[in-house]
Amino acid sequence: MAETSPDAVPSARALLKERDYLFFWASRWCGSFAAQIQSVAIGWHMYALARETRSVEESAFLVGMIGLAAFLPVLLLTLPAGETADRHTRKTVLQLCFAGEIASVLVLAIATWRGITTVELLLVMAVAFGAARAFFAPANTALGPMLVPRALLPRAIAWNSLAWQTASIAGPAAGGFLVAASPTHAYVAALVLYGVAALCVTVIRQNTKPEVQPGSRWQLMKEGLAYTWRQKIVFGAISLDLFAVLLGGATALLPVFARDVLQVGAEGFGILRASPAIGATAVALWLAANPIRSKAGAYMFAGVAMFGLATIVFGLSKSLWLSVAALAVLGGADMLSVFVRQTLVQLVTPDPMRGRVAAVSSVFIGASNELGEFESGVVARFLGPVGAAVFGGVGALFVTALWARLFPELRKADRLE
Repeated sequence: MAETSPDAVPSARALLKERDYLFFWASRWCGSFAAQIQSVAIGWHMYALARETRSVEESAFLVGMIGLAAFLPVLLLTLPAGETADRHTRKTVLQLCFAGEIASVLVLAIATWRGITTVELLLVMAVAFGAARAFFAPANTALGPMLVPRALLPRAIAWNSLAWQTASIAGPAAGGFLVAASPTHAYVAALVLYGVAALCVTVIRQNTKPEVQPGSRWQLMKEGLAYTWRQKIVFGAISLDLFAVLLGGATALLPVFARDVLQVGAEGFGILRASPAIGATAVALWLAANPIRSKAGAYMFAGVAMFGLATIVFGLSKSLWLSVAALAVLGGADMLSVFVRQTLVQLVTPDPMRGRVAAVSSVFIGASNELGEFESGVVARFLGPVGAAVFGGVGALFVTALWARLFPELRKADRLE
């Protein structure tokens, strides 16, 4: 990690002097933009293909299967991915991950252009994408703190989140308009953005190989699991995200809501997909300029509770603009909780352990997102899309109350230092 003098002022402007961090930030933005476009395209493409021969409930289930297909490789590869990030040059690991993502989206672009895309192919490509992301998440998370002084880390985390969130505004909206013309256009756009992201990583100059700890690969993986379990703030934070978002993953059903509940088509789908990121970006901008200085744990639990309430409102809404507002609140609340969680985890984790802890965190996040999509699809199969959204929001509120009781250290966490 770069050094700084004790009297240096850790302002947001100071980040602009960190050349390698700027390239890292640009790579993160382009890669996130590409992933959002690809996610929108696959979800809409799957639902459109399924609706040709299946009911709304059956098609919603298949959209959820995309999430399960992307999650399984994350689950299986998490421990070796974390050990890889703590043993090998993190820049190289990211380059290989981008190569895998480029390959998967290239196959989708060619297949769609030739008109040979099937439900099975979409599921296989989701597995391939998940495998690349399994190695990407720990390496990407562990690389960022190596490129900035420790005093700048909370601000850098906020700006990292801002990169993801701003890309998540443009990505879904662009993806919605692109798939309205043709899914091929969306896949090609993602392909170009992945290429730019890979190039930005390539020009990073700093040595990004971590200090390798002694021991076998299995010993290192066990150390990562043991550390995460012992640090109750770390375990409580990432498990709260797992179960709250797992149950509240109604955004996975946006293709269903756009087409058959709100009836707003592909363009409306893009607006709905962008809405959570609009709220999240507003909160990320505020946090970047005004980092939380006290009662961090309370802010995180409040964010998760608001996430659950907004999910319920979204599920019950029959108006596009009420749904947009609910999703914006949902995104802002999620951003607040994610900021606190990421900052707490990275500040208390030593650098040689960051890759492995990030890997454990990534499987929890992957479970909350991709497995949450599967959960929403399954519940929608029996309760319908509206029932699934309301069920998930109530579940998120229950988890918030339970975790506040189970992890008092997390609830009482104060300063992010």
